[in-house]
Amino acid sequence: MKTFLSAAALLATVASPASAAELSVITAGDQNMVDYINEYLAPIFEKENPGDTIRAVGTGPGDAGSQKILERFEAQAGSEESDTDVAVVHEKFVGPMVEKGFLKKYRGDIATGDLVTSDKAKMALGTDVDGYVMPMFSSQTAIAYNPALVENPPKSYEAIADWAKAHPQQFGYNGIKGGASGVSFVMGWVYAFGDGDADKLMNGPFEDGETRKWDAALEKLKSFNEVATLTPGNAGTLDMLGRGEIAMGPVWVDMFYSWQADGKLPPDMKLVLPAPGMPGQPMHYVIPEKAPHPELAEKFVEFATSPKIQAEGIVKRFNWYPGIDAQHVKAELDQASWDKLFKDVTPDDLANYAKPFPIAPYNNAILEAYERQVAN
Repeated sequence: MKTFLSAAALLATVASPASAAELSVITAGDQNMVDYINEYLAPIFEKENPGDTIRAVGTGPGDAGSQKILERFEAQAGSEESDTDVAVVHEKFVGPMVEKGFLKKYRGDIATGDLVTSDKAKMALGTDVDGYVMPMFSSQTAIAYNPALVENPPKSYEAIADWAKAHPQQFGYNGIKGGASGVSFVMGWVYAFGDGDADKLMNGPFEDGETRKWDAALEKLKSFNEVATLTPGNAGTLDMLGRGEIAMGPVWVDMFYSWQADGKLPPDMKLVLPAPGMPGQPMHYVIPEKAPHPELAEKFVEFATSPKIQAEGIVKRFNWYPGIDAQHVKAELDQASWDKLFKDVTPDDLANYAKPFPIAPYNNAILEAYERQVAN
């Protein structure tokens, strides 16, 4: 009997490693974010790490989802241990999380940490977050256009303004209502035509005097709106492009390619990222300072940001730009997938013209100024 118990104990040890743990992941974003972790990442990771399991739950789409995660960390600030191992949050929320001491500085501890050099992994809307984040993916806006209607697409904001004047109602965007593609276009407009320092808008510090340097740019935008078509939102812009009601407009690149794959946009429709640039934003993996399983959390983020997973999961499944530098992902992609994502907006285009949104005080001030000076 004694021998039997020892054998059973040994079997149990082999079947359930002493280090086995359940990794708790919380993520902002749509349901597809939860499904991606539970249905794609988890099975692969669990197979490679027998005994360990992953459980992901969502906190809701948009900024509200990330706000809930921030509030969760605030509520647990006095606890010995967090109930979260890994969180996925929007860019604008990692700054406050770092400033309040909620996050572990871990990027230098994982092998994939050196595969990302983007400024978005170092600064988040004016806050130094270097070392505390790993980008899961990056969403980017660009200008979609129909080559049958636009023979030579404008490659700068100045050229867009001239083109729209020459082709009334053929450029469409949603203003600042109903979707962030329009907000991104407006921010890029201020970067292009504002009399102030665009770098200061992106990186801070906030100076009230800077907000009085946009009047001419916004007056120009008001005139632009008179020859543009205002669409009902992100999907509305894509729908009008697909129907041929407009010839050009700002879109999220991943939505554009998903609509194209579903046959809702003509296959020959293209993208251009105009100078001096348009904003996009990453989603970041973060690890709480008091994560219950910090080593396993780092192992998971390293796995999720590896070139193979970024290629298969991020690029091929969702048409997102990879969180790590694209050069490290290329070898893991077939040529067709690489060409699809980068044939119009190249890695060099992204390096030169993919911009962050303004820091929060400037972002809010621009939206308020738009309502006051452009929408009225």
